[in-house]
This record gives sequence, structure tokens and C-alpha cells, in this order.
Amino acid sequence: MTIRGRPRAFDREQALQTALITFWEKGYDLTQVADLTAAMGIKPPSFYAAFGSKQAAFNEAIDLYLRTVGSKTIHVLEQTPAVNDAIRAMLAESINAALSAPAGGCLLILGVIHRTPDNAQLCQRLEDIRISNVDSIRNRLQRAAEEGELAATAVEGLTQLIATVLQGLSLRARDGATREELELAVEGAMAVFEQLAGGKRQASAQ
Repeated sequence: MTIRGRPRAFDREQALQTALITFWEKGYDLTQVADLTAAMGIKPPSFYAAFGSKQAAFNEAIDLYLRTVGSKTIHVLEQTPAVNDAIRAMLAESINAALSAPAGGCLLILGVIHRTPDNAQLCQRLEDIRISNVDSIRNRLQRAAEEGELAATAVEGLTQLIATVLQGLSLRARDGATREELELAVEGAMAVFEQLAGGKRQASAQ
């Protein structure tokens, strides 16, 4: 009689981490349940029992991303005292996040590309998060303007500049850009930022 060992207990948190990486690499639409179960090492019934559906698993993967990899970008923006340092730190953390997965890029930007009836809810959720991030940039710059670090008239233009650079870093990382190349882009963006900012920082340098 063959005595079998006890089957390994299902680790839902580890499975969710695996789902996050899989969605990050392939995107929601190209990821099939078979891809998820193969990566997790489980059968479809176990997947559905744990997550309910592919869409529900993706929503949980977004939550995990926001709690972990994606949490630092806005945190350093809001907590770093000087606005110039805050923007630079945010872009640096964006590079770290974009390069932290083998496929490169940001799940919030590349997770769902084309809106369809099947993914509309997820597409809207990611869009809302991205808009919220733009609002966070705008709020930080408005605070800096109130403190005299930059001209109030520069806030909206700088918001659009930094938001575009932030998303562009993700796309460049997905296309294989190196850390050095992305950091060069940040240096260029910061040079433009400082030129357009005005305020006490620029006035004191003149």
C-alpha cells in the first residue's frame, strides 16, 4: 500500500501574487484562466473557488499592486517636503515600479489597453486610478504654489507634463528601456520642470 503525503495547502496570498505577475506580464485580455491556473499550479475548480472569476482575480491583483509596488509613488510625492525633490522622488519610484516585473511597465497603465464590453468595468477602474494620480500631482503642485515654491500659473502645465512623463516611463519600460535610459528622461523632465516652475526657487537663483 502506497502512503501518500498530505497535499500541500493552498496559499491564497501566494496565488494572488502569482496572478498579479501574470496579469502584469500579459495584460487582462490576453490572460486566460488556464494561464493563471498553470502559473498557480492548481486546477480550474480551485481557482474559481478561491477567486470567483478572472475579473475578480484581476480586481484583487489591482488591490495588491496598490498596496505594494504601486504604493510608494504617490506616498513620496505627498511626503517629500520640497516640491522639486517630491517630483523627482515620485518619478524615481515610478521607474522602480516599472522595472520590478520581467515584462516592465505599470499594471495601472498597461493592465487593460482596449475597452470592450467584457472589460469595461476594469478599464474604468484603472482610468479612475490614473486620474486620481494626476489629481495628486496637481494637488501637490498647488500646495507648492501656495508655499511660494512655484508660480501658480505654472501648476496646470506642470501637472500635465509630469503626468505624461509618469505614464511614458511605463511604456518605455515595457519596450525594454534600461534604468539608465529612463533616468535620463527624468533628468530632462526635471530640467524643464525647474525652468517652468518660477517661484522662490528660481527667483533666488537669479
